[in-house]
Amino acid sequence: MSSKEIIQENKGLGFFEKYLTLWVAACIIAGVAIGQLIPAIPETLSKFEYANVSIPVAILIWLMIYPMMLKIDFSSIVRATKKPKGLIVTCTTNWLIKPFTMYLIAAFFLKVVFSRWIGQDLATDYLAGAVLLGAAPCTAMVFVWSYLTKGDPAYTLVQVAVNDLIILFAFTPIVAFLLGVSNVSVPYDTLVLSTILFVVIPLAGGYLTRRNIIKHKGIEYFENVFLKKFDNVTIVGLLLTLVIIFSFQGEIILSNPLHIILIAVPLIIQTFFIFFIAYGWAKIWKLPHDIAAPAGMIGASNFFELAVAVAISLFGLDSGAALATVVGVLVEVPVMLTLVRIANNTRHWFKQVDERGV
Repeated sequence: MSSKEIIQENKGLGFFEKYLTLWVAACIIAGVAIGQLIPAIPETLSKFEYANVSIPVAILIWLMIYPMMLKIDFSSIVRATKKPKGLIVTCTTNWLIKPFTMYLIAAFFLKVVFSRWIGQDLATDYLAGAVLLGAAPCTAMVFVWSYLTKGDPAYTLVQVAVNDLIILFAFTPIVAFLLGVSNVSVPYDTLVLSTILFVVIPLAGGYLTRRNIIKHKGIEYFENVFLKKFDNVTIVGLLLTLVIIFSFQGEIILSNPLHIILIAVPLIIQTFFIFFIAYGWAKIWKLPHDIAAPAGMIGASNFFELAVAVAISLFGLDSGAALATVVGVLVEVPVMLTLVRIANNTRHWFKQVDERGV
């Protein structure tokens, strides 16, 4: 890459990306306002749900993921499986560290630090919701975070696929062990539907589109013209998703402001903690930035559809556990955008490693 291209890459942020924090704040406020002032909108949208997955939100997430899938050269998926270090970082962080540190951090804050404001029974419920989040690494939104950090799309896909397989047999025993409950059941309809919507469909769409455009127009047109048409699709999809999510949760936010803040504290601390474990480990192992950033993001973010579904089935819709998983949804996007900024601002750490080999 020439010096001119590097300058353009650093300065070439789009209109939405440059002021993304502002747009996120505006969309959160707009979502809460819509939920309160025009409740018919979230009420109508909530009817379009299957297996605890909101179909309107799923469509928007698909729009966010699709541009990244377009960039996948499918021969690179095979090459990604031959580079195990990134997968080792992801799997170890997600399954041997994250659930247990989530339990410890959440228990410390909810049962000790905040005991003056939260009763022990309610703290136990909130802790259960936190554990459900900690045992469910991200499936869908990690594609968005990877896209925003210029992650390797093929490697991100492999990381997500491996984690989806591990969820099938590791989620239940981990949750049962940490919560001391024996009747944990994975809602496989939620898991299967999410995998189809957030991995299979956009992957197939990206593959077919890429093959067709390159066949008829050539690789130069595909990379320099066609891909650029989707520059803002991911960001717009993210902002519209925020509006819908916060329109659903406006009443919860306004009726439980103190407890939402208290629950958010350990969740935010855990998110940063897990990100820096994976990201730092990737740096020590001299992995390239386009693998290191997604490796940190996939553990830091959560498969909240699965966590919410299990919380409702185990503890009930109005339980503290369900509320805690919803708080996970509320804090995830702002916190993850902060981590995206950190990853992008520290890209030079990994360039130095790549170029010097030290």
